[in-house]
Amino acid sequence: MISIDVGGAKPYAIRIGAGLLGDADALLAPSRGRHALIVSDANVAPLYARRVVDALRSRDGLVVGECVLPAGEESKRLPQFERVLQSLADLGATRDACVYALGGGVVGDLAGFASACWMRGIDCVQLPTSLLAMVDSSVGGKTGLDLDAGKNLVGAFHPPVAVLADTDTLRTLPVRELRAGLAEVVKYGAIRDTDFLDWLEQNVDALLANDGDALAEAISRSCAHKAAIVERDPFERGERALLNFGHTFGHAIEAEQAYTGLNHGEVVAVGMVLAARLSARLGMAADADADRLADLLERFGLPVAIPPGLDPEALLARMRLDKKATASGLRFVLWRGPGRAEIVAGVDENSVRATLASA
Repeated sequence: MISIDVGGAKPYAIRIGAGLLGDADALLAPSRGRHALIVSDANVAPLYARRVVDALRSRDGLVVGECVLPAGEESKRLPQFERVLQSLADLGATRDACVYALGGGVVGDLAGFASACWMRGIDCVQLPTSLLAMVDSSVGGKTGLDLDAGKNLVGAFHPPVAVLADTDTLRTLPVRELRAGLAEVVKYGAIRDTDFLDWLEQNVDALLANDGDALAEAISRSCAHKAAIVERDPFERGERALLNFGHTFGHAIEAEQAYTGLNHGEVVAVGMVLAARLSARLGMAADADADRLADLLERFGLPVAIPPGLDPEALLARMRLDKKATASGLRFVLWRGPGRAEIVAGVDENSVRATLASA
């Protein structure tokens, strides 16, 4: 069992290990009241919800409810958000109730946002079941919903009271989802840790083979990086924006495909390569750095080019609405080579346009 502490005004622990979804002590420790709601989706609930329900009901008097949503990014919308709130109402959830977000990033974001809004804020325990959620979305308290105009435009910062990452769930993770999570793992090496990037290059085969030791190492190192950044910058007023490396491009692609094409990890992979190539175009880094990043991502079976049929001008319009954009124009996370990411404001749109066109 690995434990990583996230400090700050509302500290909590990330626990990483096998069997956590059946560990009644770990699941019940953060619960303060008489009501618990498990929010999951149609893919994950049949596999793991009963295990969590049984563990929670080992406490006498705890009323446990379930809300199972359709699987997929399309659920991260207002109608499903309302379903979670109605489930809390049906449960009679009081201000000391706890929501357990059992699933990937969509469930974690949606359940977390509902927790932030119910009675102006109740506790949420993140139970990530995908690699991507374990290393990224479950940590840090970013919650939210998608609109037609873009991804995560509605949301709140609402830190969980605990994160329990049960590595046993990765055994049932589809290969595509495993690869998607590895994109976010690569991100940590790209933005701040060249030693980790070297380690990933040496362990591609083990990670793709779902080797438990290799995955535990990748998850713990990724979470340690994110925990340190979130502790210093909980509301993304500075350094935390570095975690969005590749996301400005990626979110534009995701929205332009109406969330029905590449998944989140895949668009982040493409976006990181585009950010590296934009950095080279602006004279910040060498083309060889972008080539190295693209090679690693391709070894993980991830896409590194914009899907055919997407209009660069449409993507640019999406990026103007990105949350990182300011009155001075587009703002990107770029790099000066591996491990040296930085936030760059007022990026010339012609350079972005040329990068999109060449990809």
